[in-house]
Amino acid sequence: MIHSDLFINGEWVSTSNRHPIYDPSDNSLIAEIAVAGDKEIDSAIDAAAAAFPSFAKIPARVRAEILRKAFEIMVSEADDLARLVSRENGKVFTDAKGEVLYAAEFFRWFSEEAVRINGEFRHSPSGDKRILVTHQPVGVSLLITPWNFPAAMATRKIGPAIAAGCTVIVKPAMETPLTTLAIVDILHRAGLPAGVVNVITPTPAGPAVSRILADSRVRNLSFTGSTQVGKLLLKQAADRVIRTSMELGGNAPFIVLDDANIDDAVAGAMLAKLRNGGAACTAANRFYVSNKIAKEFTTKLTDAMAKIKMAPGLTEGAQLGASVSVKERDKIADLVDSAVKQGGKVALGGLKPTGEGAFYPPTVMTVNSDNDILKEEIFGPVAVVVTVDSDEEAIRLANETSYGLISYVYSGALDRAIRVSEAMESGMVAINRGVISDPAAPFGGFKESGLGREGGFDGIHEFLEKKFIGVTI
Repeated sequence: MIHSDLFINGEWVSTSNRHPIYDPSDNSLIAEIAVAGDKEIDSAIDAAAAAFPSFAKIPARVRAEILRKAFEIMVSEADDLARLVSRENGKVFTDAKGEVLYAAEFFRWFSEEAVRINGEFRHSPSGDKRILVTHQPVGVSLLITPWNFPAAMATRKIGPAIAAGCTVIVKPAMETPLTTLAIVDILHRAGLPAGVVNVITPTPAGPAVSRILADSRVRNLSFTGSTQVGKLLLKQAADRVIRTSMELGGNAPFIVLDDANIDDAVAGAMLAKLRNGGAACTAANRFYVSNKIAKEFTTKLTDAMAKIKMAPGLTEGAQLGASVSVKERDKIADLVDSAVKQGGKVALGGLKPTGEGAFYPPTVMTVNSDNDILKEEIFGPVAVVVTVDSDEEAIRLANETSYGLISYVYSGALDRAIRVSEAMESGMVAINRGVISDPAAPFGGFKESGLGREGGFDGIHEFLEKKFIGVTI
């Protein structure tokens, strides 16, 4: 069953205003979702605020068991949920299934973290008191998620919020709301109390988000999306000094040093570039390759990309699906076309298909280090290769960006790879790996790639306030 209504205070809420959700591979209608107006937005805030005092006092073990049950349901229904992800997002089924299982792991991880929130008890240096430090849930939280990973971005925020004892209002991307609604249904079936998680789908989103952030009962904002929107939200959050965590854009460099195993580097590049069709903030965008091996690497990467089967996401054997919309696909095409006008050379792909669906083919191109495409987050299956003469040049070019989410380094010498990794201005570095995301590890970036961390031991603390209590004994 596909849920297409709002979820407020434990109930499905319909509205007369509906918004169509299309399959980007063939533009067929999947569902028409309810659009939230001011009345529904206020109801969601009311529900979250009313549920918070009692939910914050629920024993951590109880919250943990709800998350654990939700994990078990998600895994048992992974195929059905993956088909839904594929249909509304466009990604191939194998990517969608991988995302669903990854998403479920956030429920399992934070079910374990819920009962392990540490505190402190110690003597003050002056000896006049005991220092107690404890943690409390921050309160009602607004969670805003993007379209590229509709399952994982929802659970990565909802999981720690529930574990911490917070209540939430979730606003998913309007391109892919059905997955979030399905996940909230799973939480409801797992025993989550009414009002703890509420889902609204307003359009346009801006006025609705401003309305929520202006409410004095809302104390926290967790956002994943573009840096441009993140900056606007930070300004709004500043008006009431709302706690924020921001997972923003990326422009990941992929460095291949001259001692790297080229076959391994190509295999890693395929993962780092084509996971989710390149529509990932962790996707490798800029490939800086030593001039000693650049020709061989580019040739082998081109050969590997040429073998990728592009087809609608649920087609058997499909390896690259559609972009989430024709608009997003056209952004990719425009970036490539502009890069070619600036002297870029296309080795593979580079032409927008004329048929039905929001497809863009696997593309490999070589450019000079000053090409404008290197400044952009491509969010598509386009690998841009730049030749470098030294490790120092690779590091300099890799860091010449306002972003700093993740970097990739391939080398045959661990000490050399670590030296380069330490020089990277990014919150994460993958050495000789094309994927490192893990629910048990902190996810986040430097510079304009965001604030705070999701996942790992840090993730739950984005939803907790630290309190110091001084006691005379």
